[in-house]
Amino acid sequence: MDRLQSRPRPRLPPGTGQAPRRQAGVTLLELCLVLGIVALAAGWAVPGLDTLMARQDVATDVMRLKESLATARHTAISRGTVITLCPSDDGVTCGENWTGPLSILAGEMHQPPEQRRLLGRRRPSRLEAIDYRRDQRPVRYKPDGSATGHNGTFRLCGRDGEGASVIVSNFGRVRVDEATPTDC
Repeated sequence: MDRLQSRPRPRLPPGTGQAPRRQAGVTLLELCLVLGIVALAAGWAVPGLDTLMARQDVATDVMRLKESLATARHTAISRGTVITLCPSDDGVTCGENWTGPLSILAGEMHQPPEQRRLLGRRRPSRLEAIDYRRDQRPVRYKPDGSATGHNGTFRLCGRDGEGASVIVSNFGRVRVDEATPTDC
């Protein structure tokens, strides 16, 4: 005999003539209870998530800046020439807004723009403010890898009072202070 025919048929309740119905969904009360729990959990988690995102924005920009400085320094050493890192909208002339795109340029800043070569560009920042030194001069690396001028400090200020400092020494080395600068 065929297997399908050997299965017993479900019993029908007496006098109904049809099989019992099974519940196929959730009740309105269960749905409201779950939605209430989800709304409560979201309301509790969102402020913490916003702070976490603000901290992550600062950390991302610290890494962008450290990577740009390291690339400029290593390029100056390997090419044996002066390399400049500065904010630049057009990729040739240096500006003062460190939240804008960063350019890595070969050549001295007193040279005409056509004598400088663009070696690399970095995306703009998502932070509210980045300040570097009071004179807003670019970072210049000599062929020996040292930074010209004096020590400089980048003050990165994000939202929700988050921030950090990136310090460039005269030797060209970079260190990070995770504490939020006082002027943010």
